[in-house]
Amino acid sequence: MKKIHLIFFIFLLISSCVTSRNINISDACDIFKSNPQWRIITENTKVKWGVPVTLQLAFIKQESSFQKNAKPPRNKLFGVIPSKRASSAYGYSQALDGTWEDYKKSTGRISASRKNFRDASDFIGWYIDGSYRLLKLPKTDVYNHYLAYHEGRGGFQKKTYNNKKWLLNVAKKVQSQAVAYTKQINSCKLSKNKNSVL
Repeated sequence: MKKIHLIFFIFLLISSCVTSRNINISDACDIFKSNPQWRIITENTKVKWGVPVTLQLAFIKQESSFQKNAKPPRNKLFGVIPSKRASSAYGYSQALDGTWEDYKKSTGRISASRKNFRDASDFIGWYIDGSYRLLKLPKTDVYNHYLAYHEGRGGFQKKTYNNKKWLLNVAKKVQSQAVAYTKQINSCKLSKNKNSVL
């Protein structure tokens, strides 16, 4: 019994020492300082799929604001009664159920979870690589890749985004965020590592 009390006391002591702070999700340096493993994960995705770290971060910021349990809001019946969600999008990357299943089958990562940052980063790399192969979009073309990511590759080929001015504005926003992340990473202390592939 004394051992249990001691373990509980140690847990409380450690918990009280841990401080949480708000992360500035518009600042790549702050994101990586707060989550050093995310830097390694996104760099590994870049090596594996050739997809820039800053594109990955900009997509995740736009899609989920770095919230692992993110879901689209529920539609409302008569403006008040919560109904079905707009789509099955979920997790960091807001991948749809069907697309996530395609990813798992294609990569053999059957246990991949949309709530896992490593899996979400790899998913984005996989998706961008597929769009690069099918649509011939350079992997640095954040704007068009975001349109293909949002509309699906078939929708992109049909140019469905042209009927959605709001989406074109969002794609510009994602592109601008990727540019900002690039400048931040180039100036913050994290980029001093000579082995960095950012």
